[in-house]
Amino acid sequence: MKKFKQRDGFQGEKLISLPETVWKKAIKENPILANLYLTHIGYFPKATYHFRERKNGCSDNIFIYCLDGKGWYSINEKRFEVGINDYFIIPATKEHLRYGADEQDPWTIYWIHFSGFDINTFNRSFKIGLLDGPSQISLNEKGLELWNTMYKNLEMGFGFENLCKSNLCLYHFISTFLYPDATDSEKKQVENDLITSSIFYMQSKLAEKLTLEDLASMNKLSASHFSLLFRKRTGMSPLDYFIHLKLQQACLLLLTTQTKIKHIAAELGYDDAYYFSRLFKKYMKMSPLQYRFSPPFKTL
Repeated sequence: MKKFKQRDGFQGEKLISLPETVWKKAIKENPILANLYLTHIGYFPKATYHFRERKNGCSDNIFIYCLDGKGWYSINEKRFEVGINDYFIIPATKEHLRYGADEQDPWTIYWIHFSGFDINTFNRSFKIGLLDGPSQISLNEKGLELWNTMYKNLEMGFGFENLCKSNLCLYHFISTFLYPDATDSEKKQVENDLITSSIFYMQSKLAEKLTLEDLASMNKLSASHFSLLFRKRTGMSPLDYFIHLKLQQACLLLLTTQTKIKHIAAELGYDDAYYFSRLFKKYMKMSPLQYRFSPPFKTL
């Protein structure tokens, strides 16, 4: 059977789009509503073949929360994978956007479009960047409750009171994702332990070649989420940190042994000694031989 793509029309979906004239009228009545307001709100369950392309970007912020299944989105040629309990915000942009459901395991998503009179300042203030990638969150029950409140208010009509109630909920809704409950101290401890155990694992595998996928899979996380947690804790990507550990060991061997450079390279998983030397020089600003005989410090 030939596969097709569709923007909406999924069994059980919910979708409300607010005409621009509605907001213009409401903002005239209460100018404060112009700061941030909903333009579209929807829910797509098991959205098989869901696909959307926006060649000229979107003037609204696009928010998507994946509750089940998988999906993806791309900004120009940069592609991001999205899994269960991942959410992302694409800030208003003119760049080429595409997003859609995984063909084998289509996503179930809650989504909104929102805008404001100075949406770019809003995005800068809350550090919402174009290439941030998805973030993972524990099941956001409060966020889902607020989504339902917004939807039900608008379902009752576009009267001024309904718009105001939905608009006030919008702020709270976004905050539940940007600033999850700090009750998560236990989760943070788990994440810290996860990063610590990953570093110990790297230290035990200096002679091997590890990939980001290896490390993420070991922790039962997506590569993007593991990388985000690791960078948050260490300030470096997992693979850069692994290289850093290898080079630390190389420095130790260069200073405390007479082992040949090609053998040090081999001990650290580099079959090509010339590649190892170039890598060493890139990070240490001198060749391995220079480091051995003229280290950048003097012992007392």
